[in-house]
Amino acid sequence: MSIPMANHQRIHPAVDVEAPPTPPLVSRGSSLSEKGTPARPHAPIQMRTIPIPVSHANPPKNGTGCCKCICWTISLLVLLLVIVGATAVILYFVFHPKLPTYSIDNLNISRLGLNIDMSLYAEFDVKITAYNPNKKIGIYYERGSQLSVWYSNTKLSDGSLPKFYQGHQNKTVLHVPLTGQTQYGSTLMAALQQQQQTGQIPLDLKVDAPVSIKLGKLKLKKVRVLAECSLVVDSLSANNAISIKASNCRYGMKL
Repeated sequence: MSIPMANHQRIHPAVDVEAPPTPPLVSRGSSLSEKGTPARPHAPIQMRTIPIPVSHANPPKNGTGCCKCICWTISLLVLLLVIVGATAVILYFVFHPKLPTYSIDNLNISRLGLNIDMSLYAEFDVKITAYNPNKKIGIYYERGSQLSVWYSNTKLSDGSLPKFYQGHQNKTVLHVPLTGQTQYGSTLMAALQQQQQTGQIPLDLKVDAPVSIKLGKLKLKKVRVLAECSLVVDSLSANNAISIKASNCRYGMKL
């Protein structure tokens, strides 16, 4: 028995026109992953420029070279001072240097008076003994020395020592003439006459002698020997014997 074939009709779901539209399952700009889940949208790639530091070689500064030169110069000077100091110490302990000494043996006045212009004129004759106490050092007395007589910080007369060589532990007697002229002689003469009444006249005798030191066969640099002797005499009368009542000498050296 055959069943007549009825016309097949397709069944379509009814569409509700008034219902709101269903939102899409996948948002715009996104895609489905292999598992069917919506993948996150890719953020747009932002380009950023990174500056690359460029190293520039700094040219050498002139100040650095100057500092090195100054440091080397100072180092050489310090080294030179150390060498000179060590040499001086060695020479001192080997030779035991001592300053020469002086003694005033006699003092005579040939003339002491006033000139027409009221200046004071004085002539002295000094007998002085120079002694070299060193055992291994000789002394050369050079030109340019000075021997002078002073009263109350006023120079009365001066002269010069002769040029000569003095050996080890040698005593040399020198006769030195001194002459001088001083302004304001009347005031100075009155002070001398008043001092002479006391029988004690203070005088200063000063020595400034350039000398060279001899160590063996070596002649060293010139130095100046200084001496100052404080004297007390009883009179300053011309052509009369003068007695030296007291004498005290101090010594020094000047490079």
